[in-house]
Formats: sequence, structure tokens, C-alpha cells
Amino acid sequence: MPPWLLALGLVLALLVLIPARRLQLAGLAPRTIGLYALGLWLLAMLIAIQPGATRILIPILLAAYLAPFVAAPDRMRGILGRGGRPPGGSARPPIKNVTPPDAPGDDPAP
Repeated sequence: MPPWLLALGLVLALLVLIPARRLQLAGLAPRTIGLYALGLWLLAMLIAIQPGATRILIPILLAAYLAPFVAAPDRMRGILGRGGRPPGGSARPPIKNVTPPDAPGDDPAP
């Protein structure tokens, strides 16, 4: 294996880790992130080694690379079918009432 190919593979692996970290912060499963990173790295290496199919593969590579930065974390979970909102309602806790109770004898004037 030529040394330039090994160096290229390492540089591409480091570049793939950037959107993978974004997916980790979004709360995706580690297996999903690993498969995403491996697929993106393989696609980038294929483009680097076989530049004949770049017309088709470069838009796919760019969309896959930029998707974690453009889409919100909830949207990425929905696209990948992982996680998301619980099946009974929203994921947010109910709003806490912080208004102090009325003191006895402080009836509002009619």
C-alpha cells in the first residue's frame, strides 16, 4: 500500500469524525454513528481512488457530510428512525408554576 494512500485514508477519517461528533451530540446510538462514519469514509475513499464516478458520488458525499450540520438533532433522529419523542406526548417536561400564592386577606378589588 502506498504511503500517500494511507495518509489520505487517515485525513479522510479525521474529516469524517467531525459530523460524527455532531451526531453523537444529537444523541444517536453509537452503532448508527459508526455505520454513518464508515459509509462516509468508504464513499470518500472510493471517490479518491476511482475518480471516474465523481459526477454522481460527490453530491451524495456532500449531502451526507453536511446533513448533521444543517438538520436539527430531532430531525436527524426522525430521518434515521432512531430515538425521537416518546409515544405519549412531547419530550418536554410540564411548565412549573412559580407564581406565589395569594396571601390570606389580599383579595383583589372587584
